[in-house]
Amino acid sequence: MRLPLRHPGASEGWPGPLHRGQSGPPGEQGRALRQGQRRDHDAILPGQAAGALEAHRPARLGRVCRDQLGRGARDRHRLAEARAGDRPAPARLLHRPRPVAEPHRLLGGAIRHPEFRRAWRLLLGQHGGRRALHHRRIVLGVRRARLGPRQVLPDVRRRRGPRQQPDQDGPGQDEGARRQFISVNPVRTGYSAIADEWVGIRPGTDGLFALALAHELLRTDQIDLEFLARYTNASWLVVRNPGGADDGLFARDEAGKPLAWDRARGAVDASLVDLSAVMVGDFTLADGRKAQPVFQLMAERYLAPEYAPEAVAERCGIEAARIRTIAAEIADVAFNQAITLEQPWTDVWGRRHETMVGRPVAFHAMRGISAHSNGFHSCRALHVLQMLLGAVDTPGSWRYKSPFPRPIPPGPGPAGRGAKPNTPLAGNILSFPHGPDDLLVDDDGNPLRIDKAFSWDAPLALHGMMHTVIGNAGIGDPYKIDTLFMFMANMAWNSAMNPGEVIRILTEQQPDGEYTIPHVIYSDAYYSETVPYADLILPDTTYLERWDCISILDRPIGSAHGAGDAIRQPVLKPDRDVRPFQDVLIELGSRLGLPAFTKPDGSPRWKDYPDYIVNHERMPGVGPLAGFRGADGTKKGVGEPNPDQLQRYIDNGCFWRDHLPPEQSYYKHANKDYLEQSKAMGLMGKSDQIVMQIWSEPLQKFRLAAEGHGTRQPPDRLRERVRTYCDPLPIWYAPLEHTGQDLGDRPLGHHPAADGDVSFLGLDECLAEADPGLQQALHGPRPRRRARHRAGRLGLGREPRRAPEVPGGADGGVNPDTVWTWNAIGKRSGAWNLDPGSTESTKGFLLNHVISEWLPAQEGFRQANADPVTGQAAWYDLRVKVSKCAPGEEGITSPHPETLGLPPHMPDRPDILRYSTKAKP
Repeated sequence: MRLPLRHPGASEGWPGPLHRGQSGPPGEQGRALRQGQRRDHDAILPGQAAGALEAHRPARLGRVCRDQLGRGARDRHRLAEARAGDRPAPARLLHRPRPVAEPHRLLGGAIRHPEFRRAWRLLLGQHGGRRALHHRRIVLGVRRARLGPRQVLPDVRRRRGPRQQPDQDGPGQDEGARRQFISVNPVRTGYSAIADEWVGIRPGTDGLFALALAHELLRTDQIDLEFLARYTNASWLVVRNPGGADDGLFARDEAGKPLAWDRARGAVDASLVDLSAVMVGDFTLADGRKAQPVFQLMAERYLAPEYAPEAVAERCGIEAARIRTIAAEIADVAFNQAITLEQPWTDVWGRRHETMVGRPVAFHAMRGISAHSNGFHSCRALHVLQMLLGAVDTPGSWRYKSPFPRPIPPGPGPAGRGAKPNTPLAGNILSFPHGPDDLLVDDDGNPLRIDKAFSWDAPLALHGMMHTVIGNAGIGDPYKIDTLFMFMANMAWNSAMNPGEVIRILTEQQPDGEYTIPHVIYSDAYYSETVPYADLILPDTTYLERWDCISILDRPIGSAHGAGDAIRQPVLKPDRDVRPFQDVLIELGSRLGLPAFTKPDGSPRWKDYPDYIVNHERMPGVGPLAGFRGADGTKKGVGEPNPDQLQRYIDNGCFWRDHLPPEQSYYKHANKDYLEQSKAMGLMGKSDQIVMQIWSEPLQKFRLAAEGHGTRQPPDRLRERVRTYCDPLPIWYAPLEHTGQDLGDRPLGHHPAADGDVSFLGLDECLAEADPGLQQALHGPRPRRRARHRAGRLGLGREPRRAPEVPGGADGGVNPDTVWTWNAIGKRSGAWNLDPGSTESTKGFLLNHVISEWLPAQEGFRQANADPVTGQAAWYDLRVKVSKCAPGEEGITSPHPETLGLPPHMPDRPDILRYSTKAKP
């Protein structure tokens, strides 16, 4: 459906239709919002059209708010003093002296552009994390491709809606192509609804399923041994010295290069072009140490009976025979129906190959698979499965999305150790630790960051751990903070586990009347649920009213065919007292005198965000945008700033894209031309082969530290945790929240979606037997009748929580042991300038408040309800019980927090939102 819109206040000379990543008005009144660069393109992007309406939403904030929203009942005297001073209030707050003896930190929220975040964090000595809320939907697709008569491309994708249509080039297209598409997902939505086969897996068992498939491939000898030997570290020798400081580390030569065992020469450099590696055996090194190849260690583990289909079937909810069938079909397509392209290419050793051979089996797993406390190893298990098949960046298989792959190891570890207040950090904020020496901990092993990322709690917390920040700050663990600064992180509602506890901490006052978190600054474009709990609100624009940079440096939009990035340009003039948050940060940085934001004479370095996008360089010639660089705009990736860069993007539909030549299309991890080109473009620092890691030496270094080796070791309370979960090979374990808990009273797993407007409940057999009404709903035809259910009291965290009462019903498209909620339509009464009686607050709901941010009570300390390696919040480990509400309990959803009052200067709330191309501005 097309949606004609009129954009009052739009800039003139708009070039044409809207494109993905390019937001703006039609060139003439009433033109439909469309997707694609061609002016005659008829496709519509519903999300873009809906986004355009956001610019007129009554929930928009209208001006800076100080002490008007009610975090506390009393006046904020420091804010009043700040308003009376020479500096603007935000600058006074940020510039308030902080004693060096107490390392209070300024924590930033999710600033849009990564280099912009980095500049602020480096210059403020900040250890803050960024918002990383992951929602899970995996699809294991085995689909037949166009490249041959019976090729199979597995496709694992994530869709975000129960009725959302697939992409135009997705599995539902090309009806004549022979393919098989298998969706592995607890819920049959999106791609699962059109898959050839739906595998309704039990949440949290994805990694176990992948390792069962690996077991079958190894057992039947259906693996690509040549690929493993040449492109992975399967041939590398691992020292076997139980109890020793080198146990599990790679055997290396004098130059530090990993060794492999050559059939004729013994232990040699594993990267030699003429290596004939022995993949199984026990070997003695020149210094007398024993070693084994990675492949042997991997095979011994996954051939164990515990990974056999019969052993995992009940836990995964997939029959053993079905697991074997899927494994056999994948192997048949990979090895009996291989693809050969007549395309020459050159590998990193300088050898020319006349063809490109591919395994037409592709796995596509979205980020949400990591949102379990076993998610890190589940992701690793999927990658091991790909490597066993030789199905990584080959024709017909999963392919790297430029600018990936990245070098391994990827560079220096995270900066922060030795940091001082009001002092710039010396390096990158979010980087990959290589071992214990890179962790951000003090001499006693305690975290240096307020979120505890890059500590023994979560050694590889690359996204930070924002879900723990407010809870940690509330009890001063590891220290108290002075100012909490967040951007569009709705931590008092759907962005937080247990939002009720978050609200309690944000409003908690000490005996002297001071808040536990003294200052809270928040920026949002709308009156969200978090706005009332801040001292200072900096109103942002909508995305149609500002410049944005969709950079290669963060969540790139490139493809397997080449790197790409984009901009958004403002197409509406704000009709209220708001400013783009990026512009506000630039002005604050210059007023505070931060070196990255000021020139040597103290004047502002940048006048606004567009100036920053064009002229900022993270290193010589490398800036936020990769396209149209150089004085004449002809350079890509690396080049001096181009003053006309933004106009060049606008002229090109707000996009830039690089197109790889055919010889660089595949084997990017070992493709000489591709790696050299990537280095020349600034995408990586060197052009060496990128060896895929089956055995992770950094994880083994953490494990050795837990066993008592090295100068930097974990605290005693975390030793066993680190030793167990920092395994160099992928493992599977039950979600941590379930450990030691009586799950009999909560038999159902919870699987939330990202946003939407409906909710379905998959009901467990035992409950159906206990309740004839539920039994009828479960075993009858797919019911459309809605029922109202209540989750039982949940023994989560330190205490049971209030049982929510929500509308629900049984559905045949959900794993029978799973409750699925499509719940982010739920809004708090009074927020978003909605009527207090709106269905969003009376029927919509969240289950967030029953998800504990901490694991069940422990002795003397709290551990985050998260993956023990990455710190990723375990949103999907929740277990619940479902029962009918008693007669008379029907009504609005429960819990139902009190209605929020509106701040001043909000627009009038219409009864019905109306948008028309004929309406006057």
